[in-house]
Amino acid sequence: MTLDIRILRHPEESSRAFRTFLKAMVGLPPALLDADPAEFLEPGRYLGALVDGVIVGGADSYTGWLVVPGGRRLPHAAVTHIGVLPTHTRRGIVTALVEQQLADLAARGEPVATLRASEAVIYERFGYGVASTSAEYRIARRRAVLRDSVPDSGLVRLVEVADAGKLLPEIYAAASWAGAVARADQWWTSHRPGPGAQLAVHGTEGAEDGYLVYRPLNTAEWWSSTERTIVVEDFVAHTPEAYAGLLHHLLRVDLVDTIVLGGRPVDDPLPTLFRDRRAVTVSGHRDETWLRLVDVGTALAARTYAGDAALTIEVTDGVLPANTGRYRLDGTRTDDAADLSVDVAGLAAVYLGGTRWWQLARAGRVTESTPGALATADAAFGTAAAPYSGTIF
Repeated sequence: MTLDIRILRHPEESSRAFRTFLKAMVGLPPALLDADPAEFLEPGRYLGALVDGVIVGGADSYTGWLVVPGGRRLPHAAVTHIGVLPTHTRRGIVTALVEQQLADLAARGEPVATLRASEAVIYERFGYGVASTSAEYRIARRRAVLRDSVPDSGLVRLVEVADAGKLLPEIYAAASWAGAVARADQWWTSHRPGPGAQLAVHGTEGAEDGYLVYRPLNTAEWWSSTERTIVVEDFVAHTPEAYAGLLHHLLRVDLVDTIVLGGRPVDDPLPTLFRDRRAVTVSGHRDETWLRLVDVGTALAARTYAGDAALTIEVTDGVLPANTGRYRLDGTRTDDAADLSVDVAGLAAVYLGGTRWWQLARAGRVTESTPGALATADAAFGTAAAPYSGTIF
């Protein structure tokens, strides 16, 4: 077997690689099989795995940014479309693809990368760590009475789906929460609101600061069902006023028994807004952002930390050995003795504040050389709100 891993420069090659990905994933929506792959691909970023000249797998990414604690946007690769045909699995092809992709991202000067993992046991060995978690919230609408203290803020209006292509990207562009990522043009193309979708935006025209995309389930039985459900597919609110106003809108939608909001942060305040907090059921916790620190020093320097902690962290990286070394929190390298030692996947897990250092220690993934360093690190890396992305790619 002759394996060649290289960037696919020709659009036809990229299209074949995308078709290969669809076959490898099996369970993706059938509509993708009829789509034009060019709509979903950013030129020059698709790595192909060719065996004897035939494309059998690939790994792709989009150019963008990631918001880190403190609000800075770091150059970021949104990694996606990783797959190998079932006829060629267990031959080290995924390993070759991911390792080459990380080397390419380092050469591009992109200090962080994230992905959404189809399987949870693959990516840690390549230095990815679970940096944020999401949850599903189900509102029993007839029990859901908001507290009088929750303001009904601002103007909410419905927007035609035909207008979504320009308006929603403009609103989303102000995303500033830790874990938010850029949504490439290709993302918006592949996430057009589907049949039956409703769009609501908050704010006056030209000054919108939030929006909702939601749709009904099982409309064939809508009129006879006692469990009429709407699913919120995208909920973006840049201000507390937008959050409250859009929530009020959801609760005013008639003929609805259940409202489902998926992919929300684990510390979403939603249950606390109702007189009966049991009107909201929280479930479906799952790993969301798998983060890779491609350039550890740049990543550490980019985020803010609580207090004025002085720590030296020793990092090991078996895939990108240039990262291996000791770092201060400002990202500079040092020869000082390490207070804590961790591999790059563990550091990625705590980087956004979604995992605590003490949790890594319970799993035996951190060595504390200086007594009290774990507590110091937890305080320094802690964030006021849990990170989340809200974007699947």
